[in-house]
Amino acid sequence: MTRQLTVGLVQQAAWPDKSKSLAESEAGIRELAAKGAKLVMLQELHATHYFCQYEDTELFDLAEPLDGPTGTRLAELAAELDIVLMGSLFERRAPGVYHNTAVVYDGKRGVVGQYRKMHIPDDPGFYEKFYFTPGDHDAARNEGFTPIDTSVGRLGVLVCWDQWYPEAARLMALAGAELLLYPTAIGWNPQDDETEKTRQKDAWTIIQRSHGVANGIPVLVANRVGHEPDLSGVGAGIDFWGGSFVCGPQGELLAHAGTESERMLVTLDLDHGENVRRWWPYLRDRRVDAYGDLTRRLRD
Repeated sequence: MTRQLTVGLVQQAAWPDKSKSLAESEAGIRELAAKGAKLVMLQELHATHYFCQYEDTELFDLAEPLDGPTGTRLAELAAELDIVLMGSLFERRAPGVYHNTAVVYDGKRGVVGQYRKMHIPDDPGFYEKFYFTPGDHDAARNEGFTPIDTSVGRLGVLVCWDQWYPEAARLMALAGAELLLYPTAIGWNPQDDETEKTRQKDAWTIIQRSHGVANGIPVLVANRVGHEPDLSGVGAGIDFWGGSFVCGPQGELLAHAGTESERMLVTLDLDHGENVRRWWPYLRDRRVDAYGDLTRRLRD
C-alpha cells in the first residue's frame, strides 16, 4: 500500500488590507481542507500587498511577532481543520530585526517550526534587503536549511529567492526532507515584452522542477497573482504571474495553475520518491570529497 498525501495550494491576490487578504487565504484553506487536503500551503507574504517595491520605514509597522494576530489566526485554522498549514509572515523579531518567515502549524500541536528566508534579493521593485534580515543557519537549533517534522512528513520549506539556489534544496534533501515547499512572490515588470516575460517564467518553473529531479522528491510552489502598483509612484508595479505548481520527484508536472486566483488539490504518492531514488541514486554517487570549493564565492 502506497503512502498518499493530499496537498492543497492557495494562489491568490493580496492587498494592503490584512483583513481582506487573510479572508481570501482563509476561504482557500477551508475549501481545500473540505476537499481532503491534509497539507495546505499559502504563498509568500499572503497577508499584505508585496510592499518591497520601494523603501519606506513606516512599512515596518506591517510586521508582527510569530504569535501576533496573523500567526494566531493561522494556528486556529490549522487546529480547527486538523491540517498541517504553511503560512508566511513579515516577522518582527526585535526592534530593527525583521524576517520573511514561513511558519508551519500542525493541527492542535500549533507551531512546529519556522524557516526564515536565507537568500535576500535587492533588485528594482524587489528591495528586500531593506526589510528582511537573512535567517541564521544552525542545524543544532533547527535554524536555516533544516526540515520541519510534521504529522504528514518532513517538510523542506524555502522561500522565494531561495528557489534559485540548488544548494538550499540539496541541503534540505540531505537532512531528510520528503517534500520541498516554495512560497513565492514573483512577477513581471509590465514594461517587459512578451518574449522576455516567457523567458523569465520558464526559467522560474524549470529551476524548481530541477530541484525535484536532482533530489528525487516532490516540489510544491505557491505564487501570488494580480497587478500590484508601486505605491511610491516611481515604478510601473508588478504583474504577479501565478503559475503555482506541484511536480513529482522526476520533475513531472502534476498540477499547474494559470494567472488568476486558484485553489489546487493534488494527491501525491510519497513512496514513488523512494523508488526514484533507487533507480537514480544521485545522493549515493555524490563526490563529497571533491566539492570543497562550493563554499567559496568564486574559484580563481
